[in-house]
Amino acid sequence: MTPSSHNIGFISTRFAGTDGVSLETEKWAIVLERMGHKCFYFAGECDRDPNISHVVEEAFYRHQEIDKLNQIAYSGSWTVTQEARKAHPEIAQLHKDFFSIYIRPPQMTKRVTEIKEYLKEELYKFAHKFDLEILIIENAVTIPLNLPLGLAITEFIAETGFPTIAHHHDFHWERQRFQVNCVGDYLATAFPPSLPSIRHVVINTIQAREIASRHGLTSRVIPNVMDFDSPPPASDSYTQTVRSDFGIGSGEYFFLQPTRVIQRKGIEHAIEIVRRLNIPAKLVITHASGDEGNDYEQRVREYANLLGVTVRFESDQVQDERGTTKDGQKIYTLGDVYPHADLVTYPSSIEGFGNAFLEAVYYHRPILVNNYSIYEVDIKPKGFRVVWFDGYINNNTLAMAKHILENPDQAKEWADLNYQLAKRYFSYTMLELRLKLLVEDCLGYQV
Repeated sequence: MTPSSHNIGFISTRFAGTDGVSLETEKWAIVLERMGHKCFYFAGECDRDPNISHVVEEAFYRHQEIDKLNQIAYSGSWTVTQEARKAHPEIAQLHKDFFSIYIRPPQMTKRVTEIKEYLKEELYKFAHKFDLEILIIENAVTIPLNLPLGLAITEFIAETGFPTIAHHHDFHWERQRFQVNCVGDYLATAFPPSLPSIRHVVINTIQAREIASRHGLTSRVIPNVMDFDSPPPASDSYTQTVRSDFGIGSGEYFFLQPTRVIQRKGIEHAIEIVRRLNIPAKLVITHASGDEGNDYEQRVREYANLLGVTVRFESDQVQDERGTTKDGQKIYTLGDVYPHADLVTYPSSIEGFGNAFLEAVYYHRPILVNNYSIYEVDIKPKGFRVVWFDGYINNNTLAMAKHILENPDQAKEWADLNYQLAKRYFSYTMLELRLKLLVEDCLGYQV
């Protein structure tokens, strides 16, 4: 009789906080553990139990050394080219067309190799330490934010033939910042790698087409999920002050933007609809800018001031766990906040899938959605009812939003339908069925 419990190692640059990769990893781990497996973690930053974690600082994509490599790799700068040119005095007199922004300094290649070898040694330690049988790579061979880690993982799998599931969230060709680079050879090798023991998983059908056409790799589509089999708990007395703590007065509408403040989230559209509806309302943004700088946040603030819309940035008061801020204010979780929103705004132009969309459905909230590509292909055809627009706010969008705000019975009807659809297509039950097949494929027998 084959054993039903297996040791599975998750690998990424970070397992911490509320970023999409960390959240989806947690969901996969919950389902795998429900199936009887044991999960372990390798990362540069990790908030999991230390007894089941192997933390290597250089694996974190914001580690000082990795940050320096990324600045060179994706700068598209002639300054980098000048440094590369200085390293080749023996051919300096040759025609200058030999040099371009696509070449890199030899010192960078040397440093990437050194860190790669160190990380590969740590991967061997991780596998032996926890007697691993399957690896699940979470985005670390997908988006090239840690080149040495991606290369180390690729070489480790090539040297061991380890049964591996590569769970891809964001590919480099989906982000403009990676288009001009001096590391094309690394990207071709490890982002993603093509090895016989790797099963590739993507989160939407567009990615499945792209990985096939660009790399000739077959993949399975497993969308992001939530536990729709278990309805959200009822609000308790702790959350009764959510609206007042966010400055939302009696008779005012609460518009919720549950995302980071980054450009692709399209927050200007949320501000615009608040202004054009011409109703008493405030827009609350739950997350900070994160790793992409504060320039866009400043743009959002200026745009809101220009249109006369009140926007509240509440990342200090919306965290993973309840508590109190340094100045004594309540800290709420996203689950505390969602039920109080009159409309969830999700006007993103680009998303790998759409976690905030699923969260809004989970908490039975009406949603404003931009018709971003993945929504149009993988979500909208399922029959979800939302207030939507296609790139810009028009009169139909305004009319739909006004109708749903003024007709709570209609909003509830939509929310109930959306929940049932999500339960069918994006639940833990669906995920368990898909993961069971993947694990069986990796091991070569039924589990």
